[in-house]
Amino acid sequence: MFDDISFESLIERMLDRIVEQNSNIDIREGSVIYNAVAPAAYELIEVYIEMKKIYDESFADTASRESLVKRCAERGIEPKEETSAVLEGVFNIDVPIGSRFSLDDLNYIVTEKINDYVFKLECETAGVVANSHFGTLIPIDYIEGLETAELKRLLIPGEDEEDTERLRERYFSSFNSQAFGGNRKDYIDKTNAIDGVGATKVTPLWDGGGTVLLTILNSNFEKATDELVQTVKSIIDPLPGGIGTGLAPIGHIVTVESAEEMYVSISARIIFEDSYNFERVKDSIVNIINDYFLSLRTNWATADETIVRITQIETRILSVDGIVDISGTKINSSEQNLVISKYMIPVLEGVYDE
Repeated sequence: MFDDISFESLIERMLDRIVEQNSNIDIREGSVIYNAVAPAAYELIEVYIEMKKIYDESFADTASRESLVKRCAERGIEPKEETSAVLEGVFNIDVPIGSRFSLDDLNYIVTEKINDYVFKLECETAGVVANSHFGTLIPIDYIEGLETAELKRLLIPGEDEEDTERLRERYFSSFNSQAFGGNRKDYIDKTNAIDGVGATKVTPLWDGGGTVLLTILNSNFEKATDELVQTVKSIIDPLPGGIGTGLAPIGHIVTVESAEEMYVSISARIIFEDSYNFERVKDSIVNIINDYFLSLRTNWATADETIVRITQIETRILSVDGIVDISGTKINSSEQNLVISKYMIPVLEGVYDE
C-alpha cells in the first residue's frame, strides 16, 4: 500500500505545492526552502514505514510471529510447544525411577518401567535433538550392580517448537472446515495436538455405527510405536463402550492404529561420469529418495492413496552429481508406478544398480 512512497516523491510533492503559491521561489536542493521541508519529508517517511509495518501486522499472511500468535488466539489456536523425546532403555538390573543417565551431550531421566530391566527414559533437553541418539548410557549417579545400560529405540519423538509458517498454515486451514463435537476435523485437531503425533487419518463408521478409526504417524512421519498408539488411545477414548471418558464424544468407540510400512526397493541402469561409480553416489541416491518418500508421507493424511512415481525417482536421481543418465527404473521389480493403500506408507528398503 505504501511501497510507492519515497523521500524523493514526498519532497517533490511538498515543493510542488510551494511552487503553486509562488513560482519564483528557489526550490533547488540546498536552497532555504528545500532545506526547510527536507527534515519533515524524512520524518513522514518514517511514519509511512511504521504504518506499513502496522498494516502488515494486521493480516495473518504477512504478520510476524508475535502478531500471528495473537491472531491465532482469536480462533483458539496456540503454537505447539517443544516436547521431549521418550526412549526405551535396557539395563542389566532394574534401575530406580528418577535415576539419570547421559549419552553424548544429552541427559535422560528414567520415568517408567516397561518390563524387567526395560524402562522409559525422557530426554531432559526438549526438541528433536534426541530422536536419533542411541547407544551406551552413562549413569550420572552411582547405581549399585549396574553393568550395562543401552538406549535402544525411540518411543515417542520429541518435537521442536512449532515454526511460524506451520502455525500460519494451521491458522488458514481453520477456516476451511470447522472442528465440532467429534467431526473429522475435530478428531484430526485433537489427535495431532498430542505430543509425538505428526499426522492423523480419520475413518468414520469403519466397523459399524459409532466406530471411528484413527490411523496415525509419529511427528517424524514414520510408523508410530505401540507406546505412542496407546498414549493416543488413552487420551482420546481410554475405556470401552463409548462412555465419553476421553476426548471422544459419548457414543463414539475409537480404535487407534499406526499406518503400516511398505518397504520399497529401487533398481535402475545408471550411466556415470568418468571417475564416478555406484558406490560413490549410493548414499546421495538413498538420501534423495528418502527425501522423496518423506514428502509422500507428509501428505499421507490427506491422500486416499500414495503413489510412488518412477518419473519422480528418475528426476531426483539425475540431479545427483556424477550421474549422466538413467533407464529401466523399477519399483519392487516392476516398471510401473507403485500404488500404496491409504493405511500404508513407503519406506525405502534399498537402491540397486542394474
